[in-house]
This record gives sequence, C-alpha cells and structure tokens, in this order.
Amino acid sequence: MKTVELPLVEDTEEFGRKLGELVRAGDLLLLAGPLGAGKTALVRGLARGLGVQGRVSSPTFVVARVHEPAEGGRGVRLVHVDAYRLGGHLDELDDLDLDTDLVDAVVAVEWGEGVAERLNEDHLLIRLERGIDDIRTASLIPHGEWTARTLPV
Repeated sequence: MKTVELPLVEDTEEFGRKLGELVRAGDLLLLAGPLGAGKTALVRGLARGLGVQGRVSSPTFVVARVHEPAEGGRGVRLVHVDAYRLGGHLDELDDLDLDTDLVDAVVAVEWGEGVAERLNEDHLLIRLERGIDDIRTASLIPHGEWTARTLPV
C-alpha cells in the first residue's frame, strides 16, 4: 500500500491526471471514501490524463457515464460509475455490462469497494480520506497484476 497526501482539490485532480497517463484499456479502478473525500475530483483528473471528451461530474443519478476519447487523447474510453445507488446489489452491477467495457475502456467505480472487485481480480483500490484538517489522503492498494505496476506516488 502506498499513500499520498492531497492537500487541495487541485492536488487530487493532478494525482488523477498522472494516473490517467498510466492506465490502459482494461484497467479497473475502485474508489472508496466518504462524501467529500475527492472521488469525483480524482476522476476529473483521470479523464484529463486520458484525454477524453465531456465534463466529468458525479454519475450518481445516471449510475454510469461514458467518456469517449477526444481528438489528440490516448484513444481509450473512460467509463465512470457510481455504485452508491446500487446498494451492493450485484445483479444491478451485472446489468451495467461493465465486464464488456473492461475490454476496451478504463472503468472507474466510485463506492466500488466491496461491490465491484469481482469484475476483475486485477484492480487498483484507491481509498480517499478527508482528515480533520481538511487534508485529503489517497491510499493505493494494488491487486493482481497492479502489484507490479508503477504508481504515481
């Protein structure tokens, strides 16, 4: 496990951008943490690092958003999922067909810990915390082939 301190929202987005430059099609990222910890901010940076189209916002009410590659981007789609409203119902996760997206897209699942690990044993769990001093930290916990990859810390 590696931990990085992210004092400002901009630091969280920058960390996500660096991660977005490293991820590749088929990667699964699970984001965990309480409200306001920076999950969506991290995905905004991830989208910038991947070079995808569209404004990144929390997909809470639509459950999933697909961001297509922008011209000059890395050519990889980003699927941004909010598993909060799924309430841990695995059949609802199956209905999203994310295993298909894992072939040619990066899939980032907010509230994914304890729900989406089964999509791919090779995944990166990112636990975001917000301290009393309002400073955020991200703990990166690699699983499977992610243990051998370089992480942006």
